[in-house]
Amino acid sequence: MAAKLDMGFNLIQKLYSSYNVLSPLRISSGPFSLANGSLCLKLPKLFGNGDLLDISWHKGLHDSNFLINYRTPRPPCLGQRSLSILHSLKPEIGIHGIPMNNFCHTESGDVRISKLSIGLDMNDPSSCNWKTTTSVHFKHIHFINDCGRSVSRDLDGFPLTLSGNSYDNMVVISQESRFEEANDHKFSHYSFRIEQGIPLHPNLATFNRFKFSASKGVKIGSAFFSTLFNGGSLVGATGPYQAFAIGGANSVRGYGEGAVGSGYSCVVSKNEFSFPLDKQLTGVIFLDFASDLKSGHRVLGNPGLRKGKPGTGIGIGYGFRFNTELVQITADCAINAFKQRTLYFGINNLIL
Repeated sequence: MAAKLDMGFNLIQKLYSSYNVLSPLRISSGPFSLANGSLCLKLPKLFGNGDLLDISWHKGLHDSNFLINYRTPRPPCLGQRSLSILHSLKPEIGIHGIPMNNFCHTESGDVRISKLSIGLDMNDPSSCNWKTTTSVHFKHIHFINDCGRSVSRDLDGFPLTLSGNSYDNMVVISQESRFEEANDHKFSHYSFRIEQGIPLHPNLATFNRFKFSASKGVKIGSAFFSTLFNGGSLVGATGPYQAFAIGGANSVRGYGEGAVGSGYSCVVSKNEFSFPLDKQLTGVIFLDFASDLKSGHRVLGNPGLRKGKPGTGIGIGYGFRFNTELVQITADCAINAFKQRTLYFGINNLIL
């Protein structure tokens, strides 16, 4: 395998998704402020022993991430090992954003979160359809405002971190197990993840975080029904950034990101029924529901209550999927519990 470099640049697609109502964040007005792009470099056999070095960078409309991953060769029966360094930067609107217009979108709370993670990932040998990954990572969480200056408190004067500084550090051991099974008529996906913050030093965050997800789909004649149920729980001493943010296209459509609630426990249900209208066009109806299980008050500073988040949310709606040879164009209309309509547009790649 030879070295490979992939580059991508896109302006129009991100403009579509920005209409998806995420938030009118304050960003630079330069010529590339509305552009997004990516770069991926693969260097196999860097040291001549079958290893692989991956370097990838992505710049979105409001976010960016940079990843270095180095994998060493091992027999399949022993699983894979990899070292990784990941840095990401994005607006923290899920926890500290301000819900607007009957919770249908979320504005910036002048808080951005920078995450640096360095660690080792160990993939155990696959057993049937199950895959397990165990990881040990050092994580550095740092907060800045929209102008790039370090901040330790939100707009209401409440702390952003457990330490009270502009940053938190932690050593996290995690394990994730995934099950996947699919054919032309149905699919099943399950995942379980547990994270443990290790108190190697008194200033390190100490916590236990559990997440689960279960989804199933079945074909009914020419139509297809799918359902997804996920949730999680967290206990221990940590900052508000570890809370579960509920609301948005990936949880409850019809609400802005995190506009339903932010708590140390949550459940989310997404149900979708799709049916063909012709060879390229598919119709969709959906029902989403989520709750923070009245755990918002446990989050340091209680940002959900201060911002008037309801804690539970339901969204219903309909949409269309139009398939071309290269991409799928999606359009959804969702109505939340406050009878506020939200439109979502997206473009998904069908082939690489």
